[in-house]
Amino acid sequence: MRRPLVSLALPAFALLALALPLATPALAEDAPVTIVIKDHRFEPAEVKVPANKRVTLLVDNQDVTSEEFESAELKVEKIVGGRKQMKVAIGPLKPGRYPFFGEFHEATAQGAVLAE
Repeated sequence: MRRPLVSLALPAFALLALALPLATPALAEDAPVTIVIKDHRFEPAEVKVPANKRVTLLVDNQDVTSEEFESAELKVEKIVGGRKQMKVAIGPLKPGRYPFFGEFHEATAQGAVLAE
């Protein structure tokens, strides 16, 4: 007596469907993009983010003094206290370069977000 093919395929498919989410790694876009303020400079000075997606920046001020994270193009103006962190949601951004700066130390605190 032959077993129907459907009865064998269904359990195998169900196992695959259950295992697939466990094998899929988390997407890098979900993690915040970190920008460190140190010695009144942004490190890295340029960060790449995916275009057309909402992204979270984590601005980590390692200096003892406050700094401002400002960008007219990104529509953000936030003060990050000394030895503090702050999250900033940006985007979705069209492909391009979006400069930012620290108003308290504008001569050295310069950077850009590159949306690709």
